[in-house]
Amino acid sequence: MQKAAEYRALCYQAFNWAKKVIDEDEHNLKKLPKSERKKPRAIVFDIDETILDNSPSIAYGLVNNKPFNLQDWYAWGEMRKAKPIPGSVEFAKYANSKGIRIFYVSNRDEVQKQATIDNLQRVGFPDVSNETVLLRQNESSKEPRRQFIASKYRIVLLMGDNLNDFAQQFERKSVEDRFAETDKIRDIWGGRFIVLPNAIYGDWESAIYGYQRLTEEQKAQKRFESLELP
Repeated sequence: MQKAAEYRALCYQAFNWAKKVIDEDEHNLKKLPKSERKKPRAIVFDIDETILDNSPSIAYGLVNNKPFNLQDWYAWGEMRKAKPIPGSVEFAKYANSKGIRIFYVSNRDEVQKQATIDNLQRVGFPDVSNETVLLRQNESSKEPRRQFIASKYRIVLLMGDNLNDFAQQFERKSVEDRFAETDKIRDIWGGRFIVLPNAIYGDWESAIYGYQRLTEEQKAQKRFESLELP
C-alpha cells in the first residue's frame, strides 16, 4: 500500500471510472422516473482505506508487534495526519462541482467525529460537516445510514474497500457466501458500486475466523489453514 505504484494505479483507476459513472448518470437523467429525476444526487464514501490512508497506523502496530487496539487507533485519529488515497480528493471535488452531495459514512466511533472532520477538511475534501460525516453510533451496519441518505437523495454511487460499505446482504457472511453474493450482482461492480483495494484488513478476514473472538495465534492458524495449495 505504501510502496507499490500498482496500488496507486488501482486507486486512480477506481476514481477515473467513478468520474465516468457520474458523467453517464448525468446524460441518462431523462430516462429516470420523474420522482427520481427531482431528487438531488449523492455519493456515499467510506472513509478508511477508501479516501483516507491509515497505513502508518497499521505499520506502527507491525513494527511494535501490537495487534489492532482502540487506544492506538484513537491516538492515530487525533493526530489528524491521514493522507488522502490517490485520486480521491480530485474526484470528490469534481463530483461536488456537479452539484452532487457527498456523504462520508464510516464505522469510526462517534467520539472520533471532530478529528475525522478536521482530517478530511485539512487534506481538501469538500462538503465535510456534521451533517455529511456519519459515524457509528449504536450499530456497525451502515444500512440505516444509507437508507437515511436515500430518503432525501438519489445515491448515484457508493465507494468503499469492504463489501459491507455497499449493501446489507454482505454482512456476517461466510467466505463462500460472500463470494456468492458478490457474483449475484456482478453487473453492478464498476457501476453503482466501486471498490478500492485493501489487502491489509477487512471483513474478508473476519469471515475466515467465522466472526469469532480469537487470539493472534489462533487467527494465524486460521489464515494458514485457509490457504489454497497446488
